[in-house]
Amino acid sequence: MFIAALSFAFGGWVLHTAGDVNGGFVDLFLPLAYFLPEETAHNLVIGLASKNLLPGDYDKDDPVMVQNVAGLRFYNPVGLAAGFDKHCEGPLSFMKMGFGSVEIGSVTPEPQGGNPKPRIFRLKEDRGVINRCGFNSEGADVVERRLEKVVERKPSHPLTKHGVLGVNLGKNKEQTDAAADLTRGVRQLGRFADYLVINVSSPNTPGLRALQARESLISLVSAVQEEIEKLPKRETTGGVGEADFPPHPPLFVKIAPDLSGEELKDVVEVAVERGIAGLIVSNTTIRRPDSLVSPRKTETGGLSGAPLKDLSTRCVADVYRLSGGKLKIIAVGGIFSGDDALEKIEAGASLVQVYTGLIYVGPAVARRIKTRLSWLLYLKEYRSLEEAVGAAHRENKREKAERVKARKKPAFGVA
Repeated sequence: MFIAALSFAFGGWVLHTAGDVNGGFVDLFLPLAYFLPEETAHNLVIGLASKNLLPGDYDKDDPVMVQNVAGLRFYNPVGLAAGFDKHCEGPLSFMKMGFGSVEIGSVTPEPQGGNPKPRIFRLKEDRGVINRCGFNSEGADVVERRLEKVVERKPSHPLTKHGVLGVNLGKNKEQTDAAADLTRGVRQLGRFADYLVINVSSPNTPGLRALQARESLISLVSAVQEEIEKLPKRETTGGVGEADFPPHPPLFVKIAPDLSGEELKDVVEVAVERGIAGLIVSNTTIRRPDSLVSPRKTETGGLSGAPLKDLSTRCVADVYRLSGGKLKIIAVGGIFSGDDALEKIEAGASLVQVYTGLIYVGPAVARRIKTRLSWLLYLKEYRSLEEAVGAAHRENKREKAERVKARKKPAFGVA
């Protein structure tokens, strides 16, 4: 164990000295991680990030990928999902690594340890991860102090000044009044956030997913929106750049991929009626596809990575269709490549987020996704990334219209 940790630390030094995510040394780092227990490896990466020892992405992003989403300007669509940097220890390092946005959290008001370890399991054969962390959080007081420093430092570096910072809020396990916890999170952390997320979909906190039910969600979203409106108005935040910032951080709700058709319809209707910015689709799944081969597939918890990909994409497409494109969608689930990202975007997502992809692809994951995505947009003759959003739905409508038109044509030789 000590030798493995030492090797990993050496790998971190190699990463730092390599400097660039495109450097050949970076690929040597990943195998070292697999010698360590999952959470140990994760914590060491976070430690490197907190010390600014991760490599940077110095390639220029393709301007075709710049877009405004919910009033925020995203210079590239690839974000780091919540759950990776739970306690806001190194978001600027991940922005330097090439992520256009970083979502910290979930942050609970009071510190809590989460579920007993081990609670993170790699399914290497399936390119998946099962976790049952249970909202382990250092609490809002600690995160508040870190956010203050992050927002102060972010504008000073060319690789971070345009980065978008999301804050994902959760409730404490023993708290029965979810609105009280989430509104406290808004009061304490909202002023630092470019956007806010309420997490009502983790499968590892008892009763949390019940908050996605229609009446519960209406009550919760209303309370959070009311608290957001009380935040000081702003013209800009965090030095993101030329974006025309809304006066308050836009609100997203992170949902589960396991909702029934009727449940999802209710969530979408509430989101549209309440005027929130959009949905993050999706959290981990409690389902276990028959395709899983890893011996660890029976572990309890939420499944992410490649096995979640198709389920998440269907959920993205359903949300886009049910909302008529009115909700902005941030897609999460099984994104390892530019092809995966474009599939989510054409299904209706404006932005994508990566978690498990970072574990299996490594520090260059954001750059590789962006490079491939840029090429695919060119090949498909999209003039902008925005033009690709929801394109699969428009294509399906065109194909259907053409089939109907073809059926109406008279048979050859018939007057």
